[in-house]
Amino acid sequence: MGSQGNNGLLFQITINKLAKIMLFLPFFGAAFCIIWSIIFDFESSTSTHCRFRSKVKNYLPSISSAIGGYTPQRYVWRICIALHCSPRFFITAGYYTFNTQFHVGTRNNIYKFLAGLCAILNSIEILALVVLTNISSIENFSIHENSFITFMVTSECYMLCSCIVFKWGRTSNNRQMTPKEKKSFHYKIALFLFNISCFFIAIYLYLRHNSYCEAGVYSLFSACEYLVVFTNIAFHGTTVIDFEGTVNTIAPSQLVEDKISKRYL
Repeated sequence: MGSQGNNGLLFQITINKLAKIMLFLPFFGAAFCIIWSIIFDFESSTSTHCRFRSKVKNYLPSISSAIGGYTPQRYVWRICIALHCSPRFFITAGYYTFNTQFHVGTRNNIYKFLAGLCAILNSIEILALVVLTNISSIENFSIHENSFITFMVTSECYMLCSCIVFKWGRTSNNRQMTPKEKKSFHYKIALFLFNISCFFIAIYLYLRHNSYCEAGVYSLFSACEYLVVFTNIAFHGTTVIDFEGTVNTIAPSQLVEDKISKRYL
């Protein structure tokens, strides 16, 4: 942190610290809501239409039920998402600058378009998360459902587009990835593939549960939902690797990024 007395500096924070705050808030919010719902609202939070048809027991609440169906879970989740939004938009803008510093040659316009598309997709993902957070499935199922679909589609598209842009920019013009870049890219690919696999498995389990009301299927669906949420958070956690050593400072009438050390070894 800095002060105005330090060469006119008003504020200073490393991207790493900002990213860790951004990651901790939704992680804590989701974990708190799930655990609290299991301990204090187990019967109602795990109840589905199958309980009334065939008395099928469930053991885990869905994400929608955990974050929006009960208090204090609903309040904790909304506060966490509200607080983490500003850093996410800030980092989204930072990633556009971060990616477009590379020139990939004759196809640079396409590359810049994809970098911009990543920023747009990520911004829509954040906005959709805000909407589905503040309008629960109990309050308005249609809006919550459409917001969730928008969130998931833009999230998966963003992760794919981000992987493409990251590798393209850092391997163009015969450039070789640094060890840190390789580490970040491998994490991105692994988390994206795991995330989208869990997402499709969750869809299958949800449809199967609605059709057959089998024991344990809805709980497996909920577990896949948790994995989708936490791997999404982990994917955004690669920000800590990508922006290592980068400091954002605010001085009078300007916002500048200073690199206090080499980003990559």
